[in-house]
Amino acid sequence: MIHLSRWKVILLALSVVFGLLFAAPNMLSPAQRDALPGWLPKSILNLGLDLQGGSYLLLEVDVPAMRAARLNNLAEDARTVLAEASIGVSTISRQSDGVIVTLADPSQMEQAQAAMRALVVNSPTGTDRLVQRQGSDRLRYAFTEATMNSMASDAVTQSIEVVRRRLDSTGTKEISITRQGADRIVVQAPGQSDPAELERLIGQTAQLTFQMVDVENSIQEALNGSVPPDSEVLPGADPRGPAFYLVKRRILVSGENLTKAEVTQDQNQRTAIGFRFDGAGARRFGEATAANIGKPFAIILDGKVISAPSIRSAITGGSGVIEGNYSIQEASEMVNLLNGGALPAPLKVEERRTVSAELGEDAVSAGALSTAIGFGIIVLFMILAYGMLFGGISVIGLVLNGLLIVACMSLVGAALTLPGIAGLILTFAVAVDANVLIYERMRDEARAGRSVIASMDAGFSKAMATIIDANVTTLVAAAIMFVFGAGPVRGFAWTLGIGVFTSVLSSVLVAQVLLAFWLKTAKPKKLPIAE
Repeated sequence: MIHLSRWKVILLALSVVFGLLFAAPNMLSPAQRDALPGWLPKSILNLGLDLQGGSYLLLEVDVPAMRAARLNNLAEDARTVLAEASIGVSTISRQSDGVIVTLADPSQMEQAQAAMRALVVNSPTGTDRLVQRQGSDRLRYAFTEATMNSMASDAVTQSIEVVRRRLDSTGTKEISITRQGADRIVVQAPGQSDPAELERLIGQTAQLTFQMVDVENSIQEALNGSVPPDSEVLPGADPRGPAFYLVKRRILVSGENLTKAEVTQDQNQRTAIGFRFDGAGARRFGEATAANIGKPFAIILDGKVISAPSIRSAITGGSGVIEGNYSIQEASEMVNLLNGGALPAPLKVEERRTVSAELGEDAVSAGALSTAIGFGIIVLFMILAYGMLFGGISVIGLVLNGLLIVACMSLVGAALTLPGIAGLILTFAVAVDANVLIYERMRDEARAGRSVIASMDAGFSKAMATIIDANVTTLVAAAIMFVFGAGPVRGFAWTLGIGVFTSVLSSVLVAQVLLAFWLKTAKPKKLPIAE
Protein backbone atom coordinates (compact mmCIF):
# COMPACT_ATOMS: atom_id res chain seq x y z
CA MET A 1 0.00 0.00 0.00
CA ILE A 2 2.85 2.44 0.77
CA HIS A 3 4.97 1.66 -2.31
CA LEU A 4 5.57 4.53 -4.77
CA SER A 5 3.69 2.98 -7.67
CA ARG A 6 3.94 4.59 -11.09
CA TRP A 7 0.20 4.32 -11.78
CA LYS A 8 -0.57 6.14 -8.53
CA VAL A 9 1.78 8.99 -9.45
CA ILE A 10 0.21 9.23 -12.92
CA LEU A 11 -3.33 9.16 -11.47
CA LEU A 12 -2.44 11.89 -8.98
CA ALA A 13 -0.88 14.04 -11.71
CA LEU A 14 -3.93 13.61 -13.96
CA SER A 15 -6.22 14.52 -11.04
CA VAL A 16 -4.28 17.73 -10.44
CA VAL A 17 -4.35 18.63 -14.16
CA PHE A 18 -8.09 17.89 -14.37
CA GLY A 19 -8.81 19.97 -11.26
CA LEU A 20 -6.78 22.95 -12.46
CA LEU A 21 -8.10 22.77 -16.02
CA PHE A 22 -11.80 22.72 -15.17
CA ALA A 23 -11.69 24.87 -12.02
CA ALA A 24 -9.54 27.66 -13.48
CA PRO A 25 -12.31 29.28 -15.63
CA ASN A 26 -14.08 30.21 -12.38
CA MET A 27 -11.22 32.60 -11.61
CA LEU A 28 -11.44 34.38 -14.98
CA SER A 29 -13.67 37.20 -16.14
CA PRO A 30 -16.23 36.56 -18.92
CA ALA A 31 -14.00 38.41 -21.40
CA GLN A 32 -11.00 36.29 -20.44
CA ARG A 33 -13.02 33.09 -20.78
CA ASP A 34 -14.21 34.11 -24.24
CA ALA A 35 -10.59 34.73 -25.28
CA LEU A 36 -9.54 31.19 -24.37
CA PRO A 37 -8.79 28.73 -27.21
CA GLY A 38 -11.77 26.63 -28.29
CA TRP A 39 -10.31 23.37 -26.96
CA LEU A 40 -10.04 24.67 -23.39
CA PRO A 41 -13.03 24.24 -21.02
CA LYS A 42 -14.99 27.41 -20.34
CA SER A 43 -17.89 26.20 -18.18
CA ILE A 44 -18.08 27.59 -14.65
CA LEU A 45 -19.98 27.08 -11.44
CA ASN A 46 -23.40 28.66 -11.54
CA LEU A 47 -24.65 30.33 -8.41
CA GLY A 48 -28.06 29.24 -7.14
CA LEU A 49 -30.99 31.46 -6.33
CA ASP A 50 -29.87 32.03 -2.73
CA LEU A 51 -26.41 33.19 -3.83
CA GLN A 52 -27.06 35.04 -7.09
CA GLY A 53 -30.53 36.37 -6.42
CA GLY A 54 -33.49 35.86 -8.76
CA SER A 55 -37.12 34.83 -8.77
CA TYR A 56 -39.04 32.10 -6.96
CA LEU A 57 -42.49 30.88 -7.97
CA LEU A 58 -44.70 28.27 -6.34
CA LEU A 59 -47.28 27.05 -8.85
CA GLU A 60 -50.30 24.83 -8.35
CA VAL A 61 -51.70 22.70 -11.16
CA ASP A 62 -55.44 23.31 -11.44
CA VAL A 63 -56.43 19.64 -11.59
CA PRO A 64 -60.22 20.25 -11.18
CA ALA A 65 -60.21 22.62 -14.17
CA MET A 66 -58.30 20.07 -16.24
CA ARG A 67 -60.74 17.30 -15.35
CA ALA A 68 -63.71 19.54 -16.15
CA ALA A 69 -62.19 20.37 -19.55
CA ARG A 70 -61.62 16.71 -20.33
CA LEU A 71 -65.17 15.82 -19.33
CA ASN A 72 -66.39 18.57 -21.67
CA ASN A 73 -64.34 16.98 -24.44
CA LEU A 74 -65.96 13.61 -23.71
CA ALA A 75 -69.42 15.16 -23.95
CA GLU A 76 -68.64 16.97 -27.21
CA ASP A 77 -67.06 13.85 -28.74
CA ALA A 78 -70.15 11.83 -27.87
CA ARG A 79 -72.52 14.53 -29.18
CA THR A 80 -70.61 14.88 -32.46
CA VAL A 81 -70.13 11.18 -33.26
CA LEU A 82 -73.76 10.37 -32.55
CA ALA A 83 -74.97 13.31 -34.65
CA GLU A 84 -72.80 12.13 -37.55
CA ALA A 85 -74.38 8.68 -37.23
CA SER A 86 -77.88 10.26 -37.27
CA ILE A 87 -78.62 8.99 -33.76
CA GLY A 88 -80.95 11.15 -31.68
CA VAL A 89 -79.79 12.18 -28.21
CA SER A 90 -82.16 13.19 -25.45
CA THR A 91 -79.62 14.38 -22.83
CA ILE A 92 -75.91 14.21 -22.01
CA SER A 93 -75.25 14.50 -18.29
CA ARG A 94 -71.83 14.72 -16.66
CA GLN A 95 -70.49 12.55 -13.83
CA SER A 96 -67.23 12.71 -11.88
CA ASP A 97 -65.42 10.46 -14.36
CA GLY A 98 -67.47 10.65 -17.55
CA VAL A 99 -70.85 11.33 -19.15
CA ILE A 100 -74.20 9.54 -19.40
CA VAL A 101 -75.80 9.68 -22.86
CA THR A 102 -79.56 9.15 -22.98
CA LEU A 103 -80.84 8.18 -26.42
CA ALA A 104 -84.04 9.61 -27.86
CA ASP A 105 -84.80 6.28 -29.55
CA PRO A 106 -83.81 3.12 -27.56
CA SER A 107 -84.00 1.06 -30.77
CA GLN A 108 -80.76 2.75 -31.92
CA MET A 109 -78.81 1.36 -28.97
CA GLU A 110 -76.69 -1.10 -30.98
CA GLN A 111 -75.83 1.52 -33.57
CA ALA A 112 -74.96 4.03 -30.81
CA GLN A 113 -72.71 1.51 -29.04
CA ALA A 114 -70.77 0.84 -32.24
CA ALA A 115 -70.27 4.56 -32.87
CA MET A 116 -69.14 5.18 -29.27
CA ARG A 117 -66.75 2.22 -29.30
CA ALA A 118 -65.08 3.73 -32.34
CA LEU A 119 -64.34 6.76 -30.14
CA VAL A 120 -62.57 4.49 -27.62
CA VAL A 121 -60.50 2.80 -30.33
CA ASN A 122 -59.47 6.18 -31.82
CA SER A 123 -58.57 7.72 -28.43
CA PRO A 124 -54.87 8.60 -27.79
CA THR A 125 -54.09 5.25 -26.13
CA GLY A 126 -57.14 3.15 -26.97
CA THR A 127 -57.35 2.05 -23.34
CA ASP A 128 -57.91 5.26 -21.38
CA ARG A 129 -61.72 5.27 -21.64
CA LEU A 130 -64.66 2.86 -21.86
CA VAL A 131 -68.27 2.57 -23.07
CA GLN A 132 -70.88 0.75 -20.96
CA ARG A 133 -74.55 0.11 -21.61
CA GLN A 134 -76.88 1.13 -18.78
CA GLY A 135 -80.46 0.05 -19.32
CA SER A 136 -82.28 0.18 -22.63
CA ASP A 137 -81.59 3.80 -23.54
CA ARG A 138 -78.43 4.95 -21.75
CA LEU A 139 -74.71 4.69 -22.46
CA ARG A 140 -71.90 5.55 -20.05
CA TYR A 141 -68.82 7.02 -21.74
CA ALA A 142 -66.08 7.57 -19.13
CA PHE A 143 -62.39 7.49 -18.32
CA THR A 144 -61.08 4.27 -16.77
CA GLU A 145 -60.27 4.19 -13.07
CA ALA A 146 -56.55 3.95 -13.81
CA THR A 147 -56.72 7.02 -16.04
CA MET A 148 -58.56 9.04 -13.39
CA ASN A 149 -56.05 7.99 -10.70
CA SER A 150 -53.04 9.00 -12.81
CA MET A 151 -54.54 12.16 -14.31
CA ALA A 152 -53.28 14.57 -11.65
CA SER A 153 -49.78 13.08 -11.42
CA ASP A 154 -49.41 12.96 -15.21
CA ALA A 155 -50.58 16.58 -15.48
CA VAL A 156 -47.89 17.74 -13.02
CA THR A 157 -45.18 15.76 -14.84
CA GLN A 158 -46.24 17.13 -18.23
CA SER A 159 -46.48 20.67 -16.84
CA ILE A 160 -42.92 20.47 -15.50
CA GLU A 161 -41.60 19.45 -18.92
CA VAL A 162 -43.59 22.16 -20.72
CA VAL A 163 -42.39 24.85 -18.29
CA ARG A 164 -38.81 23.61 -18.62
CA ARG A 165 -38.93 23.83 -22.44
CA ARG A 166 -40.43 27.32 -22.34
CA LEU A 167 -37.94 28.77 -19.89
CA ASP A 168 -34.86 27.04 -21.27
CA SER A 169 -35.53 28.43 -24.72
CA THR A 170 -35.51 32.00 -23.36
CA GLY A 171 -31.85 31.61 -22.35
CA THR A 172 -32.45 31.90 -18.60
CA LYS A 173 -29.60 30.03 -16.95
CA GLU A 174 -29.86 27.19 -14.45
CA ILE A 175 -33.64 27.21 -14.02
CA SER A 176 -34.64 24.78 -11.28
CA ILE A 177 -38.08 23.23 -11.81
CA THR A 178 -39.14 20.63 -9.26
CA ARG A 179 -42.29 18.96 -8.04
CA GLN A 180 -43.53 19.79 -4.54
CA GLY A 181 -46.20 17.58 -3.08
CA ALA A 182 -48.95 16.10 -5.23
CA ASP A 183 -49.91 19.05 -7.44
CA ARG A 184 -47.38 21.85 -6.98
CA ILE A 185 -44.32 22.98 -8.92
CA VAL A 186 -41.44 25.13 -7.65
CA VAL A 187 -39.63 27.31 -10.19
CA GLN A 188 -36.36 28.98 -9.16
CA ALA A 189 -34.71 31.26 -11.71
CA PRO A 190 -31.29 32.61 -10.63
CA GLY A 191 -30.51 35.97 -12.18
CA GLN A 192 -34.15 36.62 -13.18
CA SER A 193 -35.28 39.66 -11.22
CA ASP A 194 -38.80 39.92 -12.64
CA PRO A 195 -41.14 37.12 -11.49
CA ALA A 196 -43.99 38.75 -13.45
CA GLU A 197 -42.18 37.95 -16.71
CA LEU A 198 -41.81 34.32 -15.63
CA GLU A 199 -45.50 34.21 -14.73
CA ARG A 200 -46.45 35.57 -18.13
CA LEU A 201 -44.40 32.96 -19.99
CA ILE A 202 -45.43 30.09 -17.74
CA GLY A 203 -49.09 31.02 -17.26
CA GLN A 204 -50.12 30.82 -20.90
CA THR A 205 -51.52 27.37 -21.53
CA ALA A 206 -50.79 27.61 -25.29
CA GLN A 207 -53.78 25.45 -26.20
CA LEU A 208 -53.96 25.65 -29.99
CA THR A 209 -57.10 24.30 -31.68
CA PHE A 210 -58.68 24.45 -35.13
CA GLN A 211 -62.50 24.58 -35.06
CA MET A 212 -65.16 25.48 -37.62
CA VAL A 213 -66.97 28.81 -37.37
CA ASP A 214 -70.71 28.34 -36.86
CA VAL A 215 -72.25 30.14 -39.86
CA GLU A 216 -75.64 28.49 -39.47
CA ASN A 217 -76.57 30.46 -36.37
CA SER A 218 -76.52 34.15 -35.50
CA ILE A 219 -73.66 35.48 -33.38
CA GLN A 220 -75.98 38.24 -32.13
CA GLU A 221 -78.53 35.72 -30.85
CA ALA A 222 -75.71 33.79 -29.21
CA LEU A 223 -74.51 36.97 -27.47
CA ASN A 224 -78.06 37.51 -26.24
CA GLY A 225 -77.97 34.11 -24.57
CA SER A 226 -79.26 31.75 -27.25
CA VAL A 227 -76.12 29.66 -27.78
CA PRO A 228 -76.57 26.38 -29.71
CA PRO A 229 -75.60 23.30 -27.66
CA ASP A 230 -72.82 22.31 -30.07
CA SER A 231 -71.31 25.80 -30.34
CA GLU A 232 -69.64 28.38 -28.09
CA VAL A 233 -68.88 32.09 -28.11
CA LEU A 234 -65.18 33.02 -28.06
CA PRO A 235 -63.54 36.47 -28.07
CA GLY A 236 -61.40 37.60 -30.98
CA ALA A 237 -57.72 38.36 -30.39
CA ASP A 238 -57.30 40.72 -33.36
CA PRO A 239 -58.64 44.23 -32.61
CA ARG A 240 -59.18 44.79 -36.34
CA GLY A 241 -61.56 41.81 -36.58
CA PRO A 242 -64.84 40.87 -34.90
CA ALA A 243 -64.95 41.12 -31.10
CA PHE A 244 -66.63 37.71 -30.78
CA TYR A 245 -67.01 34.54 -32.83
CA LEU A 246 -69.52 31.73 -32.69
CA VAL A 247 -67.55 28.51 -33.26
CA LYS A 248 -68.34 24.82 -33.22
CA ARG A 249 -67.23 23.05 -30.06
CA ARG A 250 -65.78 20.11 -31.94
CA ILE A 251 -61.99 20.31 -32.29
CA LEU A 252 -60.84 19.39 -35.81
CA VAL A 253 -57.10 19.38 -35.00
CA SER A 254 -55.29 20.41 -31.82
CA GLY A 255 -51.80 21.49 -30.86
CA GLU A 256 -51.06 17.92 -29.80
CA ASN A 257 -50.53 17.16 -33.50
CA LEU A 258 -48.19 20.13 -33.99
CA THR A 259 -44.61 19.13 -34.80
CA LYS A 260 -43.08 22.52 -35.56
CA ALA A 261 -43.87 26.22 -35.48
CA GLU A 262 -41.66 28.96 -36.88
CA VAL A 263 -41.64 32.67 -37.65
CA THR A 264 -42.25 33.22 -41.36
CA GLN A 265 -43.91 35.69 -43.75
CA ASP A 266 -47.28 35.68 -45.48
CA GLN A 267 -47.94 36.51 -49.13
CA ASN A 268 -47.80 40.21 -48.35
CA GLN A 269 -44.37 39.88 -46.67
CA ARG A 270 -45.85 40.48 -43.22
CA THR A 271 -44.71 38.59 -40.16
CA ALA A 272 -46.66 35.35 -39.73
CA ILE A 273 -46.43 32.01 -37.96
CA GLY A 274 -45.84 28.86 -39.96
CA PHE A 275 -46.92 25.49 -38.58
CA ARG A 276 -46.62 21.82 -39.50
CA PHE A 277 -48.66 18.82 -38.30
CA ASP A 278 -47.62 15.23 -37.80
CA GLY A 279 -49.06 12.46 -40.02
CA ALA A 280 -52.30 12.03 -38.06
CA GLY A 281 -52.82 15.78 -37.78
CA ALA A 282 -52.14 16.34 -41.48
CA ARG A 283 -54.69 13.67 -42.40
CA ARG A 284 -57.38 15.07 -40.10
CA PHE A 285 -56.67 18.65 -41.23
CA GLY A 286 -56.87 17.61 -44.88
CA GLU A 287 -60.16 15.79 -44.38
CA ALA A 288 -61.68 18.69 -42.43
CA THR A 289 -60.68 21.33 -45.00
CA ALA A 290 -61.82 19.16 -47.94
CA ALA A 291 -65.26 18.75 -46.36
CA ASN A 292 -65.69 22.47 -45.60
CA ILE A 293 -64.46 24.37 -48.67
CA GLY A 294 -65.83 27.90 -48.72
CA LYS A 295 -66.53 27.94 -44.98
CA PRO A 296 -64.49 29.86 -42.36
CA PHE A 297 -62.57 27.98 -39.69
CA ALA A 298 -61.21 29.44 -36.48
CA ILE A 299 -57.61 29.18 -35.27
CA ILE A 300 -57.90 29.42 -31.49
CA LEU A 301 -55.11 29.97 -28.97
CA ASP A 302 -55.92 29.88 -25.28
CA GLY A 303 -59.63 30.47 -25.86
CA LYS A 304 -59.20 33.44 -28.23
CA VAL A 305 -59.73 33.38 -31.98
CA ILE A 306 -56.51 34.69 -33.49
CA SER A 307 -57.59 34.14 -37.09
CA ALA A 308 -60.69 32.94 -38.96
CA PRO A 309 -59.84 32.53 -42.66
CA SER A 310 -62.13 30.86 -45.21
CA ILE A 311 -61.09 27.50 -46.62
CA ARG A 312 -60.36 28.01 -50.32
CA SER A 313 -59.21 24.46 -51.03
CA ALA A 314 -58.28 21.25 -49.23
CA ILE A 315 -55.01 21.68 -47.29
CA THR A 316 -53.40 18.26 -47.60
CA GLY A 317 -49.73 19.09 -47.08
CA GLY A 318 -49.99 19.21 -43.28
CA SER A 319 -48.62 22.75 -43.05
CA GLY A 320 -49.98 26.26 -43.13
CA VAL A 321 -49.54 29.88 -42.05
CA ILE A 322 -51.30 31.84 -39.32
CA GLU A 323 -51.62 35.45 -40.48
CA GLY A 324 -52.03 38.38 -38.13
CA ASN A 325 -50.74 41.76 -37.15
CA TYR A 326 -47.68 40.34 -35.35
CA SER A 327 -44.43 42.00 -34.46
CA ILE A 328 -41.26 39.90 -34.67
CA GLN A 329 -41.18 39.69 -30.86
CA GLU A 330 -44.83 38.62 -30.59
CA ALA A 331 -44.43 35.99 -33.29
CA SER A 332 -41.21 34.65 -31.73
CA GLU A 333 -42.85 34.36 -28.33
CA MET A 334 -45.88 32.55 -29.77
CA VAL A 335 -43.62 30.16 -31.69
CA ASN A 336 -41.72 29.46 -28.48
CA LEU A 337 -44.95 28.68 -26.67
CA LEU A 338 -46.27 26.44 -29.44
CA ASN A 339 -43.01 24.52 -29.79
CA GLY A 340 -42.80 24.15 -26.01
CA GLY A 341 -46.16 22.41 -25.99
CA ALA A 342 -49.47 23.11 -24.33
CA LEU A 343 -49.94 22.92 -20.60
CA PRO A 344 -52.29 20.05 -19.74
CA ALA A 345 -53.91 22.19 -17.04
CA PRO A 346 -53.90 25.84 -15.93
CA LEU A 347 -51.26 26.86 -13.39
CA LYS A 348 -52.10 29.09 -10.42
CA VAL A 349 -49.39 31.13 -8.72
CA GLU A 350 -49.51 30.36 -5.00
CA GLU A 351 -46.37 32.24 -3.97
CA ARG A 352 -43.87 34.55 -5.62
CA ARG A 353 -40.61 35.86 -4.21
CA THR A 354 -37.76 37.97 -5.46
CA VAL A 355 -34.30 37.49 -3.95
CA SER A 356 -32.36 40.70 -4.48
CA ALA A 357 -28.74 40.77 -5.64
CA GLU A 358 -27.77 42.39 -2.33
CA LEU A 359 -29.14 39.44 -0.39
CA GLY A 360 -27.32 37.12 -2.81
CA GLU A 361 -24.03 38.96 -2.21
CA ASP A 362 -24.52 38.65 1.55
CA ALA A 363 -25.12 34.92 1.16
CA VAL A 364 -21.97 34.54 -0.97
CA SER A 365 -19.91 36.43 1.60
CA ALA A 366 -21.34 34.40 4.46
CA GLY A 367 -20.76 31.15 2.58
CA ALA A 368 -17.18 32.08 1.68
CA LEU A 369 -16.45 33.12 5.25
CA SER A 370 -17.91 29.94 6.75
CA THR A 371 -15.97 27.81 4.26
CA ALA A 372 -12.73 29.62 5.07
CA ILE A 373 -13.29 29.29 8.82
CA GLY A 374 -14.15 25.60 8.52
CA PHE A 375 -11.13 24.94 6.33
CA GLY A 376 -8.87 26.91 8.69
CA ILE A 377 -10.04 24.98 11.76
CA ILE A 378 -9.41 21.66 9.99
CA VAL A 379 -5.92 22.76 8.88
CA LEU A 380 -5.05 23.95 12.39
CA PHE A 381 -6.27 20.72 13.96
CA MET A 382 -4.37 18.46 11.56
CA ILE A 383 -1.08 20.33 11.96
CA LEU A 384 -1.35 20.46 15.76
CA ALA A 385 -2.34 16.79 15.97
CA TYR A 386 0.05 15.28 13.40
CA GLY A 387 2.77 17.84 12.76
CA MET A 388 3.82 19.76 9.69
CA LEU A 389 4.69 16.67 7.62
CA PHE A 390 1.67 14.42 8.09
CA GLY A 391 -0.71 17.29 8.80
CA GLY A 392 0.60 19.26 5.83
CA ILE A 393 0.07 16.28 3.53
CA SER A 394 -3.56 16.13 4.73
CA VAL A 395 -3.94 19.83 3.94
CA ILE A 396 -2.59 19.26 0.42
CA GLY A 397 -5.17 16.50 0.02
CA LEU A 398 -7.92 18.88 1.18
CA VAL A 399 -6.86 21.52 -1.34
CA LEU A 400 -6.94 18.95 -4.15
CA ASN A 401 -10.32 17.73 -2.89
CA GLY A 402 -11.79 21.23 -3.07
CA LEU A 403 -10.25 21.73 -6.51
CA LEU A 404 -11.78 18.50 -7.82
CA ILE A 405 -15.23 19.32 -6.41
CA VAL A 406 -15.25 22.73 -8.12
CA ALA A 407 -13.96 21.13 -11.35
CA CYS A 408 -16.63 18.42 -11.35
CA MET A 409 -19.44 20.87 -10.63
CA SER A 410 -18.15 23.23 -13.34
CA LEU A 411 -17.93 20.35 -15.82
CA VAL A 412 -21.62 19.42 -15.43
CA GLY A 413 -22.78 23.03 -15.02
CA ALA A 414 -24.16 22.45 -11.53
CA ALA A 415 -25.50 25.34 -9.47
CA LEU A 416 -23.85 26.06 -6.13
CA THR A 417 -26.31 26.96 -3.36
CA LEU A 418 -25.88 27.88 0.28
CA PRO A 419 -26.77 24.30 1.36
CA GLY A 420 -24.24 23.19 -1.25
CA ILE A 421 -21.58 25.19 0.57
CA ALA A 422 -22.62 23.38 3.76
CA GLY A 423 -22.13 20.11 1.89
CA LEU A 424 -18.69 21.32 0.82
CA ILE A 425 -17.67 22.05 4.41
CA LEU A 426 -18.98 18.66 5.53
CA THR A 427 -17.01 17.05 2.69
CA PHE A 428 -13.80 18.58 4.04
CA ALA A 429 -14.54 17.07 7.45
CA VAL A 430 -15.31 13.67 5.93
CA ALA A 431 -12.15 13.83 3.80
CA VAL A 432 -9.91 14.55 6.76
CA ASP A 433 -11.57 11.69 8.66
CA ALA A 434 -9.86 9.28 6.27
CA ASN A 435 -6.45 10.75 7.13
CA VAL A 436 -7.22 10.60 10.85
CA LEU A 437 -8.13 6.92 10.57
CA ILE A 438 -4.96 6.15 8.61
CA TYR A 439 -2.66 8.15 10.91
CA GLU A 440 -4.14 6.74 14.11
CA ARG A 441 -3.73 3.22 12.80
CA MET A 442 -0.08 4.00 11.94
CA ARG A 443 0.43 5.40 15.42
CA ASP A 444 -1.02 2.27 17.07
CA GLU A 445 1.15 -0.02 14.95
CA ALA A 446 4.32 2.02 15.68
CA ARG A 447 3.62 2.01 19.41
CA ALA A 448 3.22 -1.76 19.22
CA GLY A 449 6.83 -1.96 18.08
CA ARG A 450 6.46 -2.40 14.34
CA SER A 451 8.86 -0.75 11.87
CA VAL A 452 8.13 2.49 10.07
CA ILE A 453 7.35 0.77 6.75
CA ALA A 454 5.18 -1.90 8.41
CA SER A 455 3.31 0.71 10.47
CA MET A 456 2.61 2.90 7.48
CA ASP A 457 1.57 -0.03 5.31
CA ALA A 458 -0.75 -1.33 8.04
CA GLY A 459 -2.20 2.16 8.48
CA PHE A 460 -3.38 2.27 4.89
CA SER A 461 -4.43 -1.36 4.46
CA LYS A 462 -6.31 -1.80 7.75
CA ALA A 463 -8.03 1.59 7.69
CA MET A 464 -9.38 1.22 4.14
CA ALA A 465 -12.31 -1.00 5.13
CA THR A 466 -13.52 1.60 7.63
CA ILE A 467 -12.96 4.46 5.17
CA ILE A 468 -14.94 2.71 2.42
CA ASP A 469 -17.75 1.78 4.82
CA ALA A 470 -18.08 5.35 6.11
CA ASN A 471 -18.07 6.88 2.62
CA VAL A 472 -20.54 4.37 1.19
CA THR A 473 -22.91 5.19 4.05
CA THR A 474 -22.54 8.91 3.31
CA LEU A 475 -23.07 8.28 -0.41
CA VAL A 476 -26.28 6.33 0.25
CA ALA A 477 -27.58 9.16 2.43
CA ALA A 478 -26.71 11.70 -0.29
CA ALA A 479 -28.48 9.58 -2.92
CA ILE A 480 -31.64 9.36 -0.79
CA MET A 481 -31.66 13.13 -0.25
CA PHE A 482 -31.12 13.76 -3.97
CA VAL A 483 -33.90 11.38 -5.10
CA PHE A 484 -36.53 12.35 -2.55
CA GLY A 485 -35.49 15.93 -1.81
CA ALA A 486 -36.01 19.11 -3.79
CA GLY A 487 -34.34 22.48 -4.21
CA PRO A 488 -31.79 23.23 -1.45
CA VAL A 489 -31.81 19.62 -0.21
CA ARG A 490 -30.75 18.44 -3.65
CA GLY A 491 -27.99 21.05 -3.77
CA PHE A 492 -26.62 19.78 -0.47
CA ALA A 493 -26.85 16.15 -1.61
CA TRP A 494 -25.20 16.87 -4.96
CA THR A 495 -22.16 18.56 -3.42
CA LEU A 496 -21.89 15.91 -0.72
CA GLY A 497 -22.12 13.08 -3.27
CA ILE A 498 -19.35 14.51 -5.46
CA GLY A 499 -17.27 15.10 -2.34
CA VAL A 500 -17.47 11.43 -1.34
CA PHE A 501 -15.66 10.34 -4.51
CA THR A 502 -13.15 13.19 -4.57
CA SER A 503 -12.33 12.92 -0.85
CA VAL A 504 -11.42 9.23 -1.05
CA LEU A 505 -9.27 9.90 -4.11
CA SER A 506 -7.53 12.96 -2.69
CA SER A 507 -7.05 12.02 0.96
CA VAL A 508 -5.86 8.46 0.36
CA LEU A 509 -3.98 8.90 -2.93
CA VAL A 510 -2.18 12.11 -1.93
CA ALA A 511 -1.14 10.61 1.40
CA GLN A 512 0.09 7.38 -0.23
CA VAL A 513 2.15 9.09 -2.94
CA LEU A 514 3.67 11.87 -0.81
CA LEU A 515 4.41 9.65 2.20
CA ALA A 516 5.93 6.98 -0.05
CA PHE A 517 8.16 9.66 -1.60
CA TRP A 518 9.15 10.90 1.90
CA LEU A 519 9.84 7.34 3.02
CA LYS A 520 12.03 6.71 -0.04
CA THR A 521 14.09 9.91 0.29
CA ALA A 522 14.29 10.48 4.08
CA LYS A 523 14.55 6.79 5.16
CA PRO A 524 13.31 7.60 8.70
CA LYS A 525 14.15 5.35 11.63
CA LYS A 526 10.90 6.05 13.45
CA LEU A 527 7.45 7.42 12.71
CA PRO A 528 7.14 11.12 13.70
CA ILE A 529 3.51 10.81 14.79
CA ALA A 530 4.28 7.87 17.11
CA GLU A 531 5.80 10.20 19.70
